[in-house]
Amino acid sequence: MPLEAPLPAPADRAKELNARYRHHGARDILAQALTDPLTGRIAMVSSFGVESVVLLHLLSTLDRTVPVLFLNTEMLFEETIQYQRDISKQLGLTDVRVISPDRTELFLEDNDALLWQKSTDACCALRKTRPLEKALSGFDAWITGRKRYQSGTRAQMDLFEADGENRIKVNPMAHFTPDTIREYMENNNLPRHPLVKKGFASLGCAPCTSRVRDGEDPRAGRWRGQDKTECGIHFENGKMVRTPVRPSGEVF
Repeated sequence: MPLEAPLPAPADRAKELNARYRHHGARDILAQALTDPLTGRIAMVSSFGVESVVLLHLLSTLDRTVPVLFLNTEMLFEETIQYQRDISKQLGLTDVRVISPDRTELFLEDNDALLWQKSTDACCALRKTRPLEKALSGFDAWITGRKRYQSGTRAQMDLFEADGENRIKVNPMAHFTPDTIREYMENNNLPRHPLVKKGFASLGCAPCTSRVRDGEDPRAGRWRGQDKTECGIHFENGKMVRTPVRPSGEVF
């Protein structure tokens, strides 16, 4: 339910929440985020990608009615679309909202679906960043699956972060490692994304995602050959993160 009194500024909320829950585990952090008045109205954003099922499963053990926003860019792999349906049903999630790009904007800016060949940044803005911003407009906080190991820019990532002027981001899995994720999936018998066995280690839109070769970083298949590592939905100090490709530990 919306709070009657205005919430404090996002930076103040994040600071207080970090102080309260800094030493808590992932499930407890998520549980507190769902109930603490300082988070306000909250939703989870999930790509239903390679590691997404872990956070989705955690949510399902706490509250299956929490809104889960899934960005269907209309450029995703068909396997991802089906995986989203299967996992949502298996976990009993009751409020999965499929977010799509604006039809008029698609017609005006990418009617031939080839914008990604000209500008991947413009394509991501059209199909991901702007649709998500609209979808999040009614929320005070959103939950992500980002982890500290994924890149140098995330190594010091807090559990709660200010996200612009209106919202905070919650990162309950910040301290997870690849081993932690693998063990959680195995212990809870969670199904892997079907493209993992076909050589995909990190998934996004089909035109900008390729298989990863032996010895490559898991993120090497995203925007291969470009210095782009973020689609634009994650910001630092109000600006889109644009970090160069690193030899190890990439961003989501």
